Amino acid sequence: MKRVALYTGTFDPITNGHVDVIRAALRLCDRLVVAIGVHPGKTPLFTAQERVEMIEEVCAPYAGKANCELEVVTFNGLAIEAARETGAGLIVRGLRDGTDLDYEMSMAGMNGVMSPEVQTVFLPAGLAVRHITATLVRQIALMGGDVSAFAPPMVAEALRAKAAAKS
Repeated sequence: MKRVALYTGTFDPITNGHVDVIRAALRLCDRLVVAIGVHPGKTPLFTAQERVEMIEEVCAPYAGKANCELEVVTFNGLAIEAARETGAGLIVRGLRDGTDLDYEMSMAGMNGVMSPEVQTVFLPAGLAVRHITATLVRQIALMGGDVSAFAPPMVAEALRAKAAAKS
């Protein structure tokens, strides 16, 4: 039986921090489903399809090296429902600091009540990427800053293009 893990987020855009968590998660399962949350009340910089393509391009080589199947999907409901729909027995969450831990522990508790068969696994972000947030990466890029230290090269380029189009 395959061990399936789910990693959810908005990934707008995928950052080096997300990649760090994905690389660690690939070692825990046979199939990793990266699920992009799509919510009608939010206006992301990148379309859902652009985010799917960026994640696939950036992460497929890591999945191949880990001998793990990678699937990128979108969802618009609860993460625990996405876990059920994809057959995931694990929900992977990255932690940067204690604030993340407090929030994620509450979410894990709620998910555990709604679906006790799905286990939440916390993965600490590496020291080199712990400070990165997609929100800050977007802000820096849209203000003309260099985000190459915070995002994969193709994502940094896509951010430059979006910033140029907005100015």
